[in-house]
Amino acid sequence: QVRLVESGGGLVQAGGSLRLSCSPSGSIFSISAMAWYRQAPGKQRELVATITTGGFTNYADSVKGRFTISRAKNTVYLQMNSLKPEDTAVYLCKVDPYYGSPYWGQGTQVTVSS
Repeated sequence: QVRLVESGGGLVQAGGSLRLSCSPSGSIFSISAMAWYRQAPGKQRELVATITTGGFTNYADSVKGRFTISRAKNTVYLQMNSLKPEDTAVYLCKVDPYYGSPYWGQGTQVTVSS
């Protein structure tokens, strides 16, 4: 069974940067879109950024101008700059194939200290 493996999380001071990456452990055919979500304690999961096969991107208003999603083959990245304490959350990647159910990663913790 294919899993999504995330890396790059950690502890950083406010104003700092982190780069997250997510790769599948095997082949996923016909990917439609890839995305990053985040979930903070006691809050609902929220969409952070998406990127389609055609390269179109979309961002949550709270991260526009600070985060950049990119993709290389089947790996998706999230470059996070000017981090704020409110960005603290577990970040999860998601892969949507054209056919079948989406794949979710286990998540990587990002903690931003003030």
